[in-house]
Amino acid sequence: MSESQEESKLCTTSGRPVDVVRADQTEKTGQHKDYIVLCEEERRKGFVRPYRESYRHVGIRPKHETRPLRAEEIANWNDGSPTDFVAYEPYPPDSEEAKEKGNAKGRYWTEEELKSGCGSTTSMGRSIAETYARNPKFYGATFCVNCNKHLPVAEFVWTDDGQRVGS
Repeated sequence: MSESQEESKLCTTSGRPVDVVRADQTEKTGQHKDYIVLCEEERRKGFVRPYRESYRHVGIRPKHETRPLRAEEIANWNDGSPTDFVAYEPYPPDSEEAKEKGNAKGRYWTEEELKSGCGSTTSMGRSIAETYARNPKFYGATFCVNCNKHLPVAEFVWTDDGQRVGS
């Protein structure tokens, strides 16, 4: 499919041209003036996920038990200088995480990450909600009304069923 055919499936919440809206989305905080969505014709083809309008900012959390860092792990970071990492999450060998990350052994976590997620709920307009329902991976980030910024979709769950946004 050519880029122009792909672009023809995109519209905006305001009706302004996609390229103009994309160029305007430069703010570090706050909602955008407009959002890019799948055009109504594309959304009418049906949803692959349930229609949901609200999500909660839960942050990112380890899926497996974590442990404190060992002295040698701390020493490996920044030549022994203090590190922001406070915990390590070993991945079971057959886990999704190990497979997705090329047989990674685990992940280091910062205190900020472990405490991420403000818990607030954000609701969105119909065309954005329908875009998520038609193509769950359409957006890489979504807006948190309390944090007043766009964050990775992996930090949010749908209020209806607790599934991760974007999955």
